[in-house]
Amino acid sequence: MVAARSGLDILRAPLLNKGTAFTEQERDKWGLHGLLPPLVATLDEQVARRLQAFRSQANDFDRYVFLRGLQDSNEILFYALLSRHLEEMLPIVYTPTVGLGCQSFSQHFWKPRGIFLSYPHKDRMDEILASPRFDDVEVIVVTDGERVLGLGDQGAGGMGISIGKLALYTACGGINPAKTLPLFLDVGTDNPERLADPLYVGWRHERVRGQEYDDFIEAFVEAVRRRWPHALLQWEDFARHNATRLLDRYRDRLCTFNDDVQGTAVVAAGTLLSTVNVTGVPIKDQRIVVLGAGGAGCGISVLLLRAMMEDGLSEAEAYSRFYLVDRDGLLVEDMPGLLPFQEPFARPRDVAQAWQLDRDGYVGLADVVRNARPTTLIGVSGQPGGFPEQVIRDMAAGVERPVVFPLSNPNSRAEATPADILAWTDGRAVVGVGSPFAPVLDGARYKRIDQTNNSYVFPGIGLGAIAVRARRISDGMLMAAARTLAAVSPTRDDADGNLLPPVSELREVSLHVAEGVARQAIKEGLSDVPADADVKELVRRHMWQVDYATV
Repeated sequence: MVAARSGLDILRAPLLNKGTAFTEQERDKWGLHGLLPPLVATLDEQVARRLQAFRSQANDFDRYVFLRGLQDSNEILFYALLSRHLEEMLPIVYTPTVGLGCQSFSQHFWKPRGIFLSYPHKDRMDEILASPRFDDVEVIVVTDGERVLGLGDQGAGGMGISIGKLALYTACGGINPAKTLPLFLDVGTDNPERLADPLYVGWRHERVRGQEYDDFIEAFVEAVRRRWPHALLQWEDFARHNATRLLDRYRDRLCTFNDDVQGTAVVAAGTLLSTVNVTGVPIKDQRIVVLGAGGAGCGISVLLLRAMMEDGLSEAEAYSRFYLVDRDGLLVEDMPGLLPFQEPFARPRDVAQAWQLDRDGYVGLADVVRNARPTTLIGVSGQPGGFPEQVIRDMAAGVERPVVFPLSNPNSRAEATPADILAWTDGRAVVGVGSPFAPVLDGARYKRIDQTNNSYVFPGIGLGAIAVRARRISDGMLMAAARTLAAVSPTRDDADGNLLPPVSELREVSLHVAEGVARQAIKEGLSDVPADADVKELVRRHMWQVDYATV
């Protein structure tokens, strides 16, 4: 079991190192006496000590650096600390603080984690991936770092996203960390600050684009298929012009999904489905405006469209309930520069013919809200202030319980703050956000603002897929994840409750989502697991428990 050759090797291996928790027998066996203080501690005692150290850090960024250091020295202790204090640490390990980690990745780079596949080594992929230490990989998160959160091109700093995402796969979804692989495709960067930084650890070259880029991605995908034919590959933080087209190209060739496009869609759809318990407006009767018609905005719309059709609308009727607004205004037919994934949501050219517009020839968000009278407003634009006061007030004038989801992250990119939205709607709005915000006073009590974070769904999607060795991630599996999330909403029992369970319950939420995804994969013939299998038990057996093993 242990590949280490000495006690020092064990102490230096994050998944084997126990620090002061090594027993007397293990210290005898591996010659650890003298290399450790004499105390033999329990995991609980170690967690308490590290929690105190975590809370003593000066700011969130220092806390992020502290946790990354712990992960690279004692991974079991890291996950014990993270999983027991998930609500406190999720914003540190992932959004919003991970963005700062990506921006300063080179300055704080110390120990390598995962795989950096750089363009100059494009002909050596098989050799690089062949290391025996990667034999058991089941989940891969890959990025090229071109669109990190709302921060743009961070080059090699994008590896921080892959690392952070997989930490949540383990803490929330129970995926064994030994079976995860963060991967960065280094095709250069167009960020002048990174290129000018003498400490930058990535390939110091402008981004490779066009056919050369596509050939590199193709070689990578084929190398993954050869090396790990049953693994799940998750795409993360690819630029708008690449994210959806790469997903479309490869989703039928291996088990893969894009969390920015599909994970965001699932959590938004699942959360919106739960608002029905609060507003009383069925999903098929919703009128939805989306600010930001990129991969995320269109991905959300595609899944909500499917939900409407499953609830009885025709395809044409469902499309008519969407208004997608991008940088050039409302998407309409024959608009120059429409991308293929945007075209289905383009409205007829004359849709605004009878509308009074703020500016001739341009149909902006304010025009759409004032005239279409939406029940739901979703923001994935990355534009702070994208939901101005008058737009929210106009929306609230036309609907009793307006649903407003400013989902862009980090917080600095949110279209509006929850406190402002509630103030502008006299407390009537149903609000979901993409990054954590402080609770807001609601009458005599403070109410938690629901964070429609992808961590509610992607760990469960991945867990369900690998538990039954799904060959693909289908739209049906994603819809199953969304409906499962809605099914565990506290609003099912209390219309005044939160839309989503607390973050502290994410591991249990992931279990439910995984079951729904796994059952749908079996139903669609995407798994060889028999239909009468005990799926719940199968998923549970696949969930890794955080504890030290005997070495």
